[in-house]
Amino acid sequence: MGSLKVLGICGSLRRQSTNMTLLRYAQANAPAGMEIIIADITAIPLYNQDVIEKPVAVKALLEQIDQVDALLFACPEYNYSMAPALKNALDWASREPDNCLLAGKPAAIMGAGGGMGTSRAQYHLRQVAVYLDLHILNKPEVFCNAFAGSFDKNGVLVDAAVQKLITQQLIALQMSAKKINP
Repeated sequence: MGSLKVLGICGSLRRQSTNMTLLRYAQANAPAGMEIIIADITAIPLYNQDVIEKPVAVKALLEQIDQVDALLFACPEYNYSMAPALKNALDWASREPDNCLLAGKPAAIMGAGGGMGTSRAQYHLRQVAVYLDLHILNKPEVFCNAFAGSFDKNGVLVDAAVQKLITQQLIALQMSAKKINP
């Protein structure tokens, strides 16, 4: 395997999202041999089986997923579960014949939120990933409390421990992808 291509998907649509900040940090600090691009899911409509012609934003996401070796999810927590935008993106992708875009693909999850970070949302995403046959990393887990000094007043990730976890997670994702697709 040459350079590992990773697609980052953020479940928050908010411009100043701390979850998007985590993805941008990962993108800027990816290890050698890894390229991370970040999907834009802001224009993706709710999945509706009655829609025959896929919207342009959906086609773009599906093409991006098809062209990468792994996925990196930034998973916010809304009401103890994953954000609807992230679930919706996965719903669209899972409808491709034989789940060809997601099945067997390595993936990692990170998230920033209150209290326990996004642990409950990440657990729900893991449950969905089982059905989708995604190979989610078990460790290291990245749970970031968005309100405990991890980000400065400009929204920059400044928590060295979280930065280290992200680096470790990216290296683990790289190793997992090499095992799955030697």
